[in-house]
Formats: sequence, structure tokens, C-alpha cells
Amino acid sequence: MHPRVRQNFPVCKKILTFAPKRFSMPDISEKGIKMPASPIRKLVPYADAAKDRGIKVYHLNIGQPDIASPQTALNAIRNFENRVIEYGHSAGNLSYRKKLAKYYNELKIDISYEDILITAGGSEALLIALNVCLNPGDEVIVPEPFYTNYNSFALQAGVKIKPITTKIESGFAMPLMKEFENMITPSTKAILLCNPNNPTGYLYSRKELEQLGEIVAKHDLFLISDEVYREFCYDDFEYFSCMELKGIEDNVILIDSTSKRYSMCGIRVGAIVTRNKKVTESILHFCQSRLCAPIIGQIAAEAALDTPDTYFSNMHKEYLSRRNCLVERLNKIRDVFCPMPKGAFYTIVRLPVDDAEKFAIWLLDNFEYQGQTVMLAPAAGFYHTQGKGINEVRIAYVLQKPDLINAIRCLKYALEKYNR
Repeated sequence: MHPRVRQNFPVCKKILTFAPKRFSMPDISEKGIKMPASPIRKLVPYADAAKDRGIKVYHLNIGQPDIASPQTALNAIRNFENRVIEYGHSAGNLSYRKKLAKYYNELKIDISYEDILITAGGSEALLIALNVCLNPGDEVIVPEPFYTNYNSFALQAGVKIKPITTKIESGFAMPLMKEFENMITPSTKAILLCNPNNPTGYLYSRKELEQLGEIVAKHDLFLISDEVYREFCYDDFEYFSCMELKGIEDNVILIDSTSKRYSMCGIRVGAIVTRNKKVTESILHFCQSRLCAPIIGQIAAEAALDTPDTYFSNMHKEYLSRRNCLVERLNKIRDVFCPMPKGAFYTIVRLPVDDAEKFAIWLLDNFEYQGQTVMLAPAAGFYHTQGKGINEVRIAYVLQKPDLINAIRCLKYALEKYNR
């Protein structure tokens, strides 16, 4: 060994003696720990494994429409010729907002383009709305079951959800107004609705919303209304927007999205609409912090506003037919109960099982009927109250009728085998 190396060797040895054997990992945040997995998507590994075994999986778990996106939107994407995809305005493309304002005006929603801010999907719209309208620790009242990601948005905004449980026996009708009144505390700052409702398919009537508007006015609350399924109303039931309520014009925040209306979930374009200038100013600051909503998506969304009425009438007929097919066949299965949804393209179904999540996993992991099985969304994840919805599932009727019929047949035989 070279003398110089021998001279330094004891020092090296000493350094190695005191070097740590392993590095510790820092803890993640409390929000990171509490962030729930999606009940709609967390069973995907089981579905993937079933497909690897050669099993055909009917996806009734996710609200991904199979209706073709409007040709006008697809053409706009194909014809995009800009050499650079530049940043857009933080509030949204001006031409799109002006055109979107006309769309709302035709729905009897009296607003201007200045009342509209474009977001990266309805999800970002709701997350921003919660951050703008509520402080950390404030409460928002939500009828349950509700879209499961409301839990995630509330956690990110630091606000507390106070659920009011609706019941499958009544078709998940809106709770009595006194129940809302009883839930209100000094910390309550908002009521959040989805109309038509995901996951139940319930459609709130004008009378119900007007009564709720009186409570909002009395307690000076925000009314955040998620109305992304407005085109999906059945049996002559009419859509009525919370933006039409009188006397609470500055209290209402409308959440919207192009995902379901135009069958374009992947373009991630939504909107917040409100007449409250203080709120819009603050929303714009949030929008500026994330620079802009997707530009290509906005181009598609703007073009989609030229979609002919026949597109929606045909879509309406198709979903109505699927709904009737699904509900009729489900209720013929022994001990299964499915209320008739009035809107959207979902329904909550009560099954004769001990645990719907365990059953949903079993369907993918241990069951097949003629090489087929079904993927469901356990409904417990759509409730905030622990222990609710244990034997319920959410079903999205977004498949063609022949596939729906096959899926329900699979479900029938699966229930018989599972309970045997």
C-alpha cells in the first residue's frame, strides 16, 4: 500500500464507522395520508388481471360515455394549424366565453361572458369554488350519496363536508328543508348539489330548489350547483338551474363541464359561472396561478357549441332506452332493488350481498360466466357517513344495450353463485 494511502487509511476507516447504514424517508403530509382512493377506479388492477386471463369485463363502474364526440369538435382539432400552442387567457379564450354565454342565455340563464371562467374540467372548477368560497375548517352541506371526488376536493381545500343522507327507498329524493336547517352551524358557509345527480340519477325539481334557495338566503350561504348532466333528463322532467333562482343571484356558483354533454371527457374543459363579481375576481387569481385551461380543449369545446340538435335528441333517446332496459332487468333479479333515475346516466342499486366491495372484487377475481364478468363501483365510497351503502353499487349505463343485457345476465348468475 502506498505510504500516503496507509497514512490516511485510519481516517477513512473512522468515517466509514460513523456513516449511517440507511437513509430515512420523510413522512408525507397529513392530506397525502388522508387522500382517499377512488372507489370508481381502485378495482382496476382486478379488472386488468381478469382481462389478462382472457375474461371480457363489462365496465359499469365508470361514467365514460360511448357516444361519439361531435364531429364539429373533432374537425376543429384536426384543423388546428397554429405553429405554436401558446398560453391562453387565464379566464379562458374570449371567443369561447362569449359563445358559451349565448348557450347559457338560451337555457334562461341570464349571464354575460364576464361571469364565466374556464377551468381544466369541472373538477378544477369545484376545487377552485371551494377554495374561494370557504375557509379551512368551514362546513359545506352535501346530500349523500354524492360524487366521490367531492371528498377529495374538500380535503384539498381544508373544508368539512356535512352530509345529509338520502334514501334509496325514496329514489334519493331531496331531504326535507328542516333537515338542512338542523345541519346549519356558525361554521356552515355553503350547500353543494349535483343536479341531475351523480351517482343517484335524481333530478331536483324547481319547487325543491326554490325552497332550498330560501334557506340559502336566510342564512346567507353559497349555493354551489354542479349541473354537468343537464342534457340528461327523462320522462318529461324538466331541468331547472339554480342560476334561475331569484333573490340569491350573488350566492349561486354554477359548476359545468363539457365532458358528459359532448362525450368529451378527455379534453378537460369546464367552467365556473357566477354573477358575484367579488367571487369572479378571486377565481381569476386562482386561474392565473395555473396559467390557463387546455387550449386545444377549448378549441374543441367552442366548436362543440355548434353541434346540431339532432345529436342531443338521438343521445337522449339512446340513454333513455338504456335506462329502461337496465332498470327493468335489474328489478327482475331476486332481492335486487333499483329505483328509476330521472336524469344523468347512473343509478344506485341495492344488492342481496353482505359487502358490495367484497362482491365487486369477487366478480373480477373469482367469477366468470361464459368468459364474461362485470365491473361495478361499490356505493359505500359515494357516502360520507361510515357504514352507509355497504350493500349498494353505482351502475353507469354507458354501454350499448346488447352489452348491458349481457352484463345484467352475468350479474344475475353471479349473485346466485355468490349467495349459494
